[in-house]
Amino acid sequence: MTFSTSTSRTLAWGIWIIASMFYAYQYILRVMPNIMLGDIMQQFDISVATFGQFSGVYYIGYSLMHLPIGIMLDRYGPKKVMTICILLTVVGLTPLLFAEHWVYPIVGRFLIGLGSSAAILGVFKIIRMTFDAKRFPRILSLSVTIGLIGAIYGGAPVSYMRELLGYRVVIQLFAVAGLLLAGATFWIIPNMKNLPEKTVLSDIKEVLTNSRVVWSCIFAGLMVGPLEGFADVWGTVFLKQAYGFEGTLAASMPSMIFIGMCFGAPVLSFIADKMGGYLATIIAAGITMAVCFASLIIWQLPSALLTFNFLVVGVCCAYQILAIYKVSTYVREEVVGLTTAIANMIIMIFGYAFHSLIGGIVNIMGGANTSQALIYGTAIIPITLIMGAGGFILLSLRERIVQRKKS
Repeated sequence: MTFSTSTSRTLAWGIWIIASMFYAYQYILRVMPNIMLGDIMQQFDISVATFGQFSGVYYIGYSLMHLPIGIMLDRYGPKKVMTICILLTVVGLTPLLFAEHWVYPIVGRFLIGLGSSAAILGVFKIIRMTFDAKRFPRILSLSVTIGLIGAIYGGAPVSYMRELLGYRVVIQLFAVAGLLLAGATFWIIPNMKNLPEKTVLSDIKEVLTNSRVVWSCIFAGLMVGPLEGFADVWGTVFLKQAYGFEGTLAASMPSMIFIGMCFGAPVLSFIADKMGGYLATIIAAGITMAVCFASLIIWQLPSALLTFNFLVVGVCCAYQILAIYKVSTYVREEVVGLTTAIANMIIMIFGYAFHSLIGGIVNIMGGANTSQALIYGTAIIPITLIMGAGGFILLSLRERIVQRKKS
């Protein structure tokens, strides 16, 4: 049954807002280690490489749960699945408050990743069930904008709260907020189920054997470094050491990337939709981000130019929306939901790779207190951006060749 045929438009938008709020909430939890790096390392007496593993394990849980969550959303609907997953993120916060051994925060971070995977997939599911398919990119871009407001408030405001109240109190406040959000999700979102006709395994096989889907996801994953490697965790410490910024300023500057993406989400979707060039827009975004990060590393940019640099990078980071939508056009309508889940899973697992790789390079080159080490670690980002953009160029050329043969 199509959800939109049995529910008012007002309620449909209300349900979409709840899902988007969960997306914003999980974004705050994702970037919180960026602000609390020093507190967590001091409390548990760990190295910067170990902290990189702590940050990155989020993406393992996040990625591993994509397929199960996608299947459960079809079988049981967003109401139950999203409520349980929000509660999982709350449970994942508690080891930072009560644990004495480092293994428990690692497990907690993994649980936060597990629960957070239902946020974007729940948004995908609700948009597909409540809005026309042609409006998918635009509505999704609005959800991303709301979600990124959470990422922005995971920067300077959370840093200020940490300095004012202490990081333990901040974690407690977000745990309470999670409980309230879980209650609202359970009470407001109705039961929505849409059982597929084919078996799950046959659908999964169909998607994973589609070479255009897989390669598009890999190339998109190579381009997530600015958002999931730099802005999420390493941006603040990089700006402190390499640029000499003080704490609050260093924490707020990476938030410019999220602010830029707030604008970029609807803008890039509009441009690509009007021009009909989704791959071209993605390629241009990748090249632009590579240039911005190369300039960040090579030169000591003034703060005003640095702010503009991060805003441009943020706008270009919205390429992920275009990539996921483009991937969904490579499959039949009946497996679009599963395809978006698999696409996001493959893309997001690269977040763990970036966290671990940057952390490993920084540790080998002298640690997080050395500016040169952070420069070497960050240098991996423009390299992978060029690789990802180059991959999309090959996909674009392939599509043109196929279209010429058909014509």
